[in-house]
Amino acid sequence: MRIHLTSVFVDDQDKALRFYTDVLGFVKKHDVPLGTDRWLTVVSPEDPDGTELLLEPSGHPAVQPYRTALTQDGIPVASFAVDDVRAEFDRLRGLGVRFTQEPLEMGTITTAVLDDTCGNLIQIAHSG
Repeated sequence: MRIHLTSVFVDDQDKALRFYTDVLGFVKKHDVPLGTDRWLTVVSPEDPDGTELLLEPSGHPAVQPYRTALTQDGIPVASFAVDDVRAEFDRLRGLGVRFTQEPLEMGTITTAVLDDTCGNLIQIAHSG
């Protein structure tokens, strides 16, 4: 069994697509119209047939209280692996990305947490 698809709820799919591709570096995989929304996924350019991230509209009434509670507590909704957290932190900060947690070493793991501008906190992590 493998993880095929996971999702993050986003306030605006177009804005999210720009952030996740132009800033974070993912590539668009699927963009299928579904009424006023889209089935919109991105993947890592290093693994185009790998796990897809669905940029899912946040219209369901349960989404806002869920995201608000997580954000207020500083809890990321997803974690993305990077080769070097400090280098990625510097690159992203240079692009204007706001971080809620600067690089933090916890044993063999280094993490940082960023605001995706679409209503979520996202962790970047490296172990080694």
